[in-house]
Amino acid sequence: MIFNIINTISKMVEITNVDVYDLEKSIIACRNAMRTEPVLPVDMDAWGHPIYEQKEWDDSFKRAVNLAKSPSNSGHPNFLTGIRVSFDILYPNYFSPELQRYHWIDIVTSSSKMHRLGEIVKKESFNKYVTPEVVAIVQDLANKFIEDPSYENRIKLLSNCPLGIELFMRVSTNYMQLRNIYHQRKDHRLREDWGAFCKMIQELPFFEEFINK
Repeated sequence: MIFNIINTISKMVEITNVDVYDLEKSIIACRNAMRTEPVLPVDMDAWGHPIYEQKEWDDSFKRAVNLAKSPSNSGHPNFLTGIRVSFDILYPNYFSPELQRYHWIDIVTSSSKMHRLGEIVKKESFNKYVTPEVVAIVQDLANKFIEDPSYENRIKLLSNCPLGIELFMRVSTNYMQLRNIYHQRKDHRLREDWGAFCKMIQELPFFEEFINK
């Protein structure tokens, strides 16, 4: 089921429409190695979240917290891969290569420099560090491309776009990957960008129990 969580907004990175899936089911599943059959919910709440017998839930949650204390590469906290997170992110172009170096970062779909670059430039979709002089140069190239969408005008516009141009995409990942990202990026030098990203992680359910380990 889905938990709709938060919107994390900064001047550099904006993260919205954050959804968490399969939280309860993954916590219950963390004890499967000691079971002979799957555990089924006894009911569903008004939001469609599964409800389990209290003892089953308490025992599974306690086990999940203990497993989460283990290093990510030990295999013990693998239930975290089942807790999936999806979100929309608006970001400067230089941010995406850093994010995409992680294995479990799947881009659902994104804005396109191939199809809409001229329009994006015309909207002045740049972060605050792109200078007016650079914006003027790129907008002039965008006007030429819009008037004449030739290959030469397209490649000139694409090649001269600043890394501070703002794009957006929807991303799907999981708690295991977000845990690794958080510990590697929480004190990153790009504090406005990764700071907003890590703030989103901090506001996820059971951050202290499962991620901040």
